Amino acid sequence: YFLEDGPANKPMQMLQELVSFVLNEYPVKKDQVYVGGLSMGGMGAFELVRRMPKIFAAAFPICGGANPATAKTMKKVDWWVFHGGKDDVVPPIHSEKMVAALKNAGAKVQFTLYPNANHNSWDSAFAEPGLLPWLFSRHK
Repeated sequence: YFLEDGPANKPMQMLQELVSFVLNEYPVKKDQVYVGGLSMGGMGAFELVRRMPKIFAAAFPICGGANPATAKTMKKVDWWVFHGGKDDVVPPIHSEKMVAALKNAGAKVQFTLYPNANHNSWDSAFAEPGLLPWLFSRHK
């Protein structure tokens, strides 16, 4: 299950601090900051955007999920969500619900479901010829 709110756990706190440090200490194009992750990292990508919604131009969670009630806080980020249709570790319904909620909130969302892929749908996602051009074309 996914929580709607609450304090960040220690790893998420550390990640938020790292993101802030990098953005403040290095010459980052602040209108082109992206996040992606696979499996629990896909869940983390949703969570990081929820906690830092003004930072990211785009996100690409792979076989992740989040609480659909949080979508409204993430609507200004562009999304490309990936999942394997036969995922037996993180059921695809988690991505499907988030995609629907994000679209309902007004976010720009693409969803790619690989019908025959299991949990390792990142192989197919990273093989998408349009992923990097799409990602690098996103700006806040």
